Amino acid sequence: MQRKSNFRDVFYVSDGTAITSETLGHAVLGQFPIETRQTTLPFVETAERAQDVQRKINRAYEETGIKPLVFYSIVLPEIKAVIEQSHANFYDILNALVEPLKQDLQMEPKPMLHRSHSISKDAASYQDRIAAIEYTLAHDDGVSLNNLEQADIILLGVSRCGKTPTSLYLAMQFGIRAVNYPFIAEDMNKLKLPAAIEPFRYKTYGLTIGTERLVEIRNGRYANSDYASQEQCETELNKVEAMFRREAIPYLNTTSLSVEEISTRLLDMSGLKRRMC
Repeated sequence: MQRKSNFRDVFYVSDGTAITSETLGHAVLGQFPIETRQTTLPFVETAERAQDVQRKINRAYEETGIKPLVFYSIVLPEIKAVIEQSHANFYDILNALVEPLKQDLQMEPKPMLHRSHSISKDAASYQDRIAAIEYTLAHDDGVSLNNLEQADIILLGVSRCGKTPTSLYLAMQFGIRAVNYPFIAEDMNKLKLPAAIEPFRYKTYGLTIGTERLVEIRNGRYANSDYASQEQCETELNKVEAMFRREAIPYLNTTSLSVEEISTRLLDMSGLKRRMC
């Protein structure tokens, strides 16, 4: 298959979740005007799995004739060696920091699988994260407004502006208990802060989004419906943003932001600390 010269296959490979490789890879690739086909390959913990990854990378090279870009985070040298036999350009996420750190610490690293996220090191932190996920799921999309005193953050906004993925990302990545509440069409005539949220406005934040982007997202779910119409989306956004300003609720426009960027900005706005396992 002939591909354009600015096309690249990109692989994110890790012996863990590959979130770090993806996040750094996305940030770096965003600086270049290229088209990509991206593949994430997590939990590469055995030689067999590494050989399977090698075959996938080589297949992409054979298909396009262009070396794929591989962002990888592999701790064990024997697994890394298998990956590095592929026909690709490699970017070792760990080594970029380990080597200078080794020099500064004057200490040899001792690679150990899963050391960076060992549950046994901090079982309480792990349990906190599980509890945060359960709490967030129970308070998703306005299902419940009970126990809001336990929430770390409350997110408000129109339907499909990014509240649910952001809430779940905050819970899963940082152990933050997030509540999200949608304003729907029926709310627009008498739009106000829900009474249950009023005492907790100090930890309440709004999300909004560009009209065109909202129309696109809603049409993907309910094409050609009133819910997805330009007029309905624009009306809802105008009224909700006006309410945010009237109630002095800080809010963030998510139009061009990834869920990682939305979450990071909310953490910065709220002063919440990342709780890492």
